Amino acid sequence: MKPKKIVITGGPGSGKTVVIEHLEMLGHTCMPEISRSVINEARKDGIDQLFLTDPLLFSQKLLDGRLKQFKEGENYNQSHLFYDRGMPDVTAYMDFVNSEYTAQFEQPCFDYKYDIVFIMPAWKEIYTQDSERYENFEQAQSIQNHLRDGYKKYGYNVIEVPFDTIENRAQFILNYLKQN
Repeated sequence: MKPKKIVITGGPGSGKTVVIEHLEMLGHTCMPEISRSVINEARKDGIDQLFLTDPLLFSQKLLDGRLKQFKEGENYNQSHLFYDRGMPDVTAYMDFVNSEYTAQFEQPCFDYKYDIVFIMPAWKEIYTQDSERYENFEQAQSIQNHLRDGYKKYGYNVIEVPFDTIENRAQFILNYLKQN
């Protein structure tokens, strides 16, 4: 049995990571977000913000990593597998910064499809910036819009997770999966 591949995405500071961590705590398998590791690797090479310095290189590294995660997901034997962001996040962020890109960035988004996509909306009350999250809240909202539009461009129905506690947001996702 191949697991259903479920993406949880959202703009910076939307609560996505803590909900994913909660799902893991409940025993669900989650593929981690890889952008912070790409950022930290670049910092070791003296590049503070690779996404701002070389958006195409940064995006290629993310796309490669997410494609690898997608393919690794075929080896799991369980009903659901959660992904902290998916391949369409790459082009959505590139659209956000108005970066031109070739079809090589879009093709994997058409060729390798996730089963369900949840989006966490921008949430001003919990938004904070840190050394990897340089966007202000208005930019986080814009990123969220690009993410929603980006996933729709690749044919996804995007399910918005309502504002609530971490536990209730995770339960919303699990309840949706039971019904679909």
